[in-house]
Amino acid sequence: MADLDDVRRIVESLPSSTFERSDLDAVGAAVEGTAFAFTWNQRVAPKQPRVPRPDVLVVRVDGQAAKQELLDADPEKFFTESHYNGYPAVLVRLAEVGEDELRELLTDAWRTKAPKRLVKESGL
Repeated sequence: MADLDDVRRIVESLPSSTFERSDLDAVGAAVEGTAFAFTWNQRVAPKQPRVPRPDVLVVRVDGQAAKQELLDADPEKFFTESHYNGYPAVLVRLAEVGEDELRELLTDAWRTKAPKRLVKESGL
């Protein structure tokens, strides 16, 4: 079972990455200023602001095929919503993934947004 502290540790271990956390436990992970993971903001009521859900992370993936593969693999861990239709990201229930799986997801997400030279230099 992963949590936001695991997310922070993993993100901070990735080259040129930053991790931010708000008072509401909303988080954001970026590589050289480009986001690759962040807290899901759920629409609880129509026409009302979305509410941060620190138990769910939006994680970038390498295209729609990769997204569908994760969604099909384990609906308990991975899901999406209409807001993310056509967007290359999955929603991850942190309580359902272990730290090793989270590390793999975040590293893959990092690769999708990191400059090619950084990926090559890091060997990730």
